[in-house]
Amino acid sequence: MGGDYAPRNVVIGALEAKRLLPDSVQLYLLGDKDNIAGICTEEGIDLGNFIIVHCSQKVEMGEHPVKGYVKKPDSSVAVGFRMLASGELDALASAGNTGVMLVGCMQTLKTLPGIHRPCISIEVPQMDGGKMLLLDVGFNADCRADVLLQFAFLGSMYAKTMMGVENPRVALLNIGEEPDKGSLVHKEAYELLSVAPNLNFVGNLEAKHLFEGGRADVLVTDGFSGNVCLKQAEAMYDVFSSQGIRNDYIERLNYEVYGGTPVLGVPAPVMIGHGSSSSKAITYMILETYKAHQNDLVKKFETTLRHNIF
Repeated sequence: MGGDYAPRNVVIGALEAKRLLPDSVQLYLLGDKDNIAGICTEEGIDLGNFIIVHCSQKVEMGEHPVKGYVKKPDSSVAVGFRMLASGELDALASAGNTGVMLVGCMQTLKTLPGIHRPCISIEVPQMDGGKMLLLDVGFNADCRADVLLQFAFLGSMYAKTMMGVENPRVALLNIGEEPDKGSLVHKEAYELLSVAPNLNFVGNLEAKHLFEGGRADVLVTDGFSGNVCLKQAEAMYDVFSSQGIRNDYIERLNYEVYGGTPVLGVPAPVMIGHGSSSSKAITYMILETYKAHQNDLVKKFETTLRHNIF
């Protein structure tokens, strides 16, 4: 039920995802059963494609995250996290309130051992044809230096597992490349990253190199700055599209193509979609969620974390 155009876009996007996924995969739709059934009837969709879990409540996009999650235990997001925590679901995807998703991760799922805060990430298309993982992009507006260090390890592990990068280069987003640039937090984070074992830290990276490529595979920052970068990329695509400017690289900036941002640092695959997700974006979000599950991303995190001391 999460998202500006839910549940219609979610149902239509889920149907297309169902068509593209192996037959053995079961898709659960959590939300108002009558609403979902009505959409299926209108769109000519067989309700039998899904397992429907009726939820009588809905957390609105503008609601206070903690109050919305706690006061609406039968909302689709609260029910989803409980089912995920109990093992009834293998993975969870939603285009709902990001703050509420953070509350669900922290209160119901908890974090992996040793992890202070979960984060969300996005693969930023690079001009050289590659991708660079940017994290955090919205969960944590303020971060301590040791939390940024953990993001670096999470991002490095993700780049190895999901992006196929053998020895990911990790950079810190900053206002200059010199080690002494930035706030006190950035300076401390730089020192921690520089001496961190099993981490290929390559120094600071300025925002002017965000799309360039060839400098880093993982870019670490707080959720405030990361979200600004993410929204900048989305705005660039909108501006180019409005001017009729299209090419292969610009199309890679379209949020519909990447669909969702994975939550890193929690003991189960969780994917968060854009609030204004189209049905196409929902489809890609579900496919990425399935990919994270199939690649045993969480298990690989757990194995690696046992050998890292924060």
